[in-house]
Amino acid sequence: MASQTYVKTEVVGSSDKSVSDAIDSAIGTASRSLRNLDWFEVVDVRGRIRDNKVASYQVTLKLGLRYEPKA
Repeated sequence: MASQTYVKTEVVGSSDKSVSDAIDSAIGTASRSLRNLDWFEVVDVRGRIRDNKVASYQVTLKLGLRYEPKA
């Protein structure tokens, strides 16, 4: 197996539905402008409270992007 080199970038996704939806939203948006997304790490989870209930979720992710070897 060849060795891989990665760069990490941090993004924040949000959702009114769930933590999982916030993660999917962040990865989906990032994938439109970043190539070679390979893994993610949840760094932080926050939420907003409204009327004593969870109103929204906010998840900070570190995304691992694989470097491409030059041709």
